Amino acid sequence: MSSLYSYSSRHQRLLQLTKLLTSYVNQGRHHQALTLFSQMFVSPELTLDPFAFPLALKSCAALHFPRSVAAIHSHSLKSNLLPNPFVASALVDSYGKCDSIVSARQLFDECPHRNVVVWNAMISLYSHSNDVASALRLFDLMDVPPTVSSYNCIIAAMAESDGGPSRALDFYGRMRASGMAPNLITILALLPACVGVGALSSIKEIHGFAFRNNIHRHAQVGSGVVEAYGRCGCLVNARRVFDLMPERDVVVWSSMVSSYAFHGQADVAMFTLKQMESDNVRPDWIMFLGVLKACSHAGLADDALQFFDLMTKRYGVEACSEHYSCLVDVLSRAGRLKDAYDVIRGMPMKATAKAWGALLAACRNYGEVDLAEIASQALFEMEPENSGNFLLLASSYAGAGRYEEAEMVRREMFERGVKRAPGSSWVISQKQPCAS
Repeated sequence: MSSLYSYSSRHQRLLQLTKLLTSYVNQGRHHQALTLFSQMFVSPELTLDPFAFPLALKSCAALHFPRSVAAIHSHSLKSNLLPNPFVASALVDSYGKCDSIVSARQLFDECPHRNVVVWNAMISLYSHSNDVASALRLFDLMDVPPTVSSYNCIIAAMAESDGGPSRALDFYGRMRASGMAPNLITILALLPACVGVGALSSIKEIHGFAFRNNIHRHAQVGSGVVEAYGRCGCLVNARRVFDLMPERDVVVWSSMVSSYAFHGQADVAMFTLKQMESDNVRPDWIMFLGVLKACSHAGLADDALQFFDLMTKRYGVEACSEHYSCLVDVLSRAGRLKDAYDVIRGMPMKATAKAWGALLAACRNYGEVDLAEIASQALFEMEPENSGNFLLLASSYAGAGRYEEAEMVRREMFERGVKRAPGSSWVISQKQPCAS
């Protein structure tokens, strides 16, 4: 009877400590989590079950402790815990997040029992490291039925890769053909892909599915649909979705304001900002960054300056280097190179390569050689291996008829051993008109 009581007491103690460990991990208190796990591990009164190991591994990955991951892996082997799919998937995930994808794949290949959770962990690692080809190869090798998560991580990776939005939509078609329905994560991954190829019909399809399945009320879906419609020129639908949302946070408001700015409707964007203020939602720096990017894409230099002043003077939002880079970009595109240079010189922080690069590219387009020399010298120090900066300066000289200096730049590039980037091409998809 006493031994039974002792077992019950130890089991209760293990449950309490595991609950505390879970709390530490969920709160991001990873050092405390690993200290507690170590104490549990060395305690002679406790025999750890598989539930504690994935928690400790999550903290190892968050703190980037590959040696700790390896130590837990070693203990898992000795304790015969590796066949447990939750321990195995946590190990695979932790190795990958500690920049050891090779080790993660080796562990994956050695796993005696791989369920879909283990497969998804490895596919997700490849996807998050932008190795879409490896993710696809592994997906095709799956010997268990894939889940929605198997598709989602690949769709998201494709949507963010160069030339990938159309592939993401094709892969989504493959998912639908398998009889699998999308979920919230699928929709959030698909919307940027639809914007990337201007697929208005796909946006309408996704929006319809979200509405029928009551996912449209989710704030992230709402803001994503508003932005997708807005970027594709369907402001009527964007505003309709916006107006029907029961709760609108700063992200949703930002999507609506940016959509108006993107299509040159600065007055409406300003009015929407005032509506946002009356709704007790205060704009933040991320929102204004989105608005400035929209102005940059639309070539609205005066509007960008107006929004920048509004951000810093009326709302007291401190501008960061990204805000300044957007401002330099839109002024440079508009041919206002002196104004763009004045912005760079007046920045309270060091100008980024993005800002100097925007100015240099515009100098080439507008034949401003003196400023091109200043911008290129700054870029040569910041990006000594970037051949594009050398070629832009050389092109600026050649455009002004200064061929000897252009040849000198190319020669300097060759002497420094800077290699020219390979060429590439783009295929632009025809956007569909929006019916009002």
